Amino acid sequence: MGLYTLFASALCTLVLPLLLFLAAVKLWEFYWVSGRDPGSRAPLPPGTMGLPFFGETLQMVLQRRKFLQMKRRKYGFIYKTHLFGRPTVRIMGAENVRQILLGEHKLVAVRWPASVRTILGSGCLSNLHDSRHKNRKKVIMKAFSREALENYIPAIEEEIARSVAQWLAGGSCVLVYPEVKRLMFRIAIRILLGFEPRQSDRDTEQQLVEAFEEMVRNLFSLPIDVPFSGLYRGLKARNVIHAKIEENIKAKMAKDSDTRYKDALRLLMEHTQKNGEQLNMQELKESATELLFGGHETTASAATSLITFLGLHYDVLQKVRKELKAKGLLCSNNQDNNQLNIEVLEHLKYIGSVIKETLRLCPPVPGGFRVALKTFELNGYQIPKGWNVIYSICDTHDVAELIPNKEDFNPDRFMSPHPEDSSRFSFIPFGGGLRSCVGKEFAKILLKIFTVQLARNCDWQLLNGPPTMKTGPTVYPVDNLPTRFTSFNGIA
Repeated sequence: MGLYTLFASALCTLVLPLLLFLAAVKLWEFYWVSGRDPGSRAPLPPGTMGLPFFGETLQMVLQRRKFLQMKRRKYGFIYKTHLFGRPTVRIMGAENVRQILLGEHKLVAVRWPASVRTILGSGCLSNLHDSRHKNRKKVIMKAFSREALENYIPAIEEEIARSVAQWLAGGSCVLVYPEVKRLMFRIAIRILLGFEPRQSDRDTEQQLVEAFEEMVRNLFSLPIDVPFSGLYRGLKARNVIHAKIEENIKAKMAKDSDTRYKDALRLLMEHTQKNGEQLNMQELKESATELLFGGHETTASAATSLITFLGLHYDVLQKVRKELKAKGLLCSNNQDNNQLNIEVLEHLKYIGSVIKETLRLCPPVPGGFRVALKTFELNGYQIPKGWNVIYSICDTHDVAELIPNKEDFNPDRFMSPHPEDSSRFSFIPFGGGLRSCVGKEFAKILLKIFTVQLARNCDWQLLNGPPTMKTGPTVYPVDNLPTRFTSFNGIA
């Protein structure tokens, strides 16, 4: 009798909860499979929905690239999953992505996870729709016009030159990723938000950088706002950033613009005043925060990848120097002949190809989020109305059929143009369609100046060799890329 009681107790304690859990998982899977739109004959994409309520969010957050690569190998270019509290279809491949990016407002609309919408706010460009999105983008694009970019170049050169000089003066190990993030943050607050260098003392700069890192770390988190949760920490850091931006906005309101160029924040302020709209401080702060995120987090990722690839491929760095030498730009001491401007930068075709190849192999942003406005079919599968759709940039680059030897770092592949129609959506580091990155021309100019300054002044060695890359939410090296910089001897 005692053994029977012990067995029954063990059954109730261990086996029954396990069976109930497995039954809940099966019911969860059945619920979403049966949730397909009966009006469409096409099946749902293959895939799994993970745990009840949590879906596969935890696996994705913890494993990132490994999780996504496993899914791609198992299910192909379109599969279903459950992420950030929503049933989701993840897609990749040029033709599939083309239909999503060109289907804005017809098939899909932007909808980032709840945590992103909460932290960045409803008033930022990424979360606006229809005419509000169109009008806001039009205003922000003025800050990235050709004339505006031309005016930004001296300040960008100054900031990059100062950082490169510090790396050389150190003479020992430089942790590249945090240093580049700090550099890109200084450029962003100066160029995009109009913070003067004297305003950004080291303590304030450090406070803002730390707040931004905390906010970015928690952008993609479970939408639970309780003390010590990711969302709670993200919002707390966001509030520190908003407070500093509000100080800057009030200072701008108190005086007329007297700079050679108008930063993006000034343009937004003038737009609301000119159109007789009430100045909405919250929306301005949200827009400024988004500009800072896009203006430094993504460029820091790309610039770090540039240092990585050029450090691993010295022959490519030498070809960069040959191009600079041919243009009279290699020696940084001859100030009369090596001034950078838009026209000069546009003619640096090989450096442009180096940047493209870097963005192909390591796109800073791995993908974008949409929601299905109606049920539609994609490559033989139905995408039900209301489901989230994630298009993958990194996977689309990985599977591009037009690119041979995709694992190799070979900038020469971009020196000869591909047929526009067939290659357009095989290379999408800045997204595409109506919501392509508003600051992509700014990013290209900044990265070209960064490459020029490095090639003119430095040689460098990656102390740990090729780094392991991680995504969170942009791509970065796990070891922060420890590097030793030495002065370049001027011979290419």
